[in-house]
Amino acid sequence: MAVPAAEQTLGILRYLSSQASPVQATAIARSLQLPRSTTYHLLNTLIEFGFVVHYPDQRVYGLGVAAHELGSGYARQEPLQRLARRPLAALADRCRNSAHLSVLLGRDVVYVIEERAAGRPLLITDVGVRLPAFTTASGRAMLAALPQPQVKALYADRDAFAAGVAGAPSSLSNLRRLLVDVRAQGWASEDGEVSEGLASIAVPVLDAARYPVAAVTVTYPVAEQTRDLVQRLVVDVTATARLLSRRLGGG
Repeated sequence: MAVPAAEQTLGILRYLSSQASPVQATAIARSLQLPRSTTYHLLNTLIEFGFVVHYPDQRVYGLGVAAHELGSGYARQEPLQRLARRPLAALADRCRNSAHLSVLLGRDVVYVIEERAAGRPLLITDVGVRLPAFTTASGRAMLAALPQPQVKALYADRDAFAAGVAGAPSSLSNLRRLLVDVRAQGWASEDGEVSEGLASIAVPVLDAARYPVAAVTVTYPVAEQTRDLVQRLVVDVTATARLLSRRLGGG
């Protein structure tokens, strides 16, 4: 038996997902043949739970972070891990440094695969560990691939940076500048901000909608850091991330 409110809610989410940019509530109501009062009521409920974002300056509505997380949930779970396990192991073997795969959940990254290289230091990024995304290379790689309005919605207040560490962004403007650099070079890094003496390089894994469903990362000792090493790691991490993107239907 169909539930009208559920059908209308799903209709709004499907409509927003089909649009190239956020739209006005009147367009949603007109396209779905909904009363305006019902449309606003459903939108406010979806905003409360993070599935829709309201941009008051433009008076438009777009998909929220929760909708993207739900939409990429299939890829984040077992299929992604099955697809990524061997490429991550091969990456760790080639680089002779530990590699891991993480996903973005709200303002955190969660580590879902770790392939430890023999003789390398133990990392804090065990499977299931959560860390603030803006402090990690993997988080920065995925945040840089998100639409800028989503990043703004995630970090709308200064409390979002309360878990910061030395060297990490301390405000939205700092984070935006860092993400501009990440987009320009195509990969993200952190140097001792997660674990003293260790640095990381990360590249996002993109699905068919260009949404960052995960990030591939390699962590290495800062004491071994050279320009040549960084360049080699960037090439290897990028190749692995692109392989996983292709397997998920991305470019």
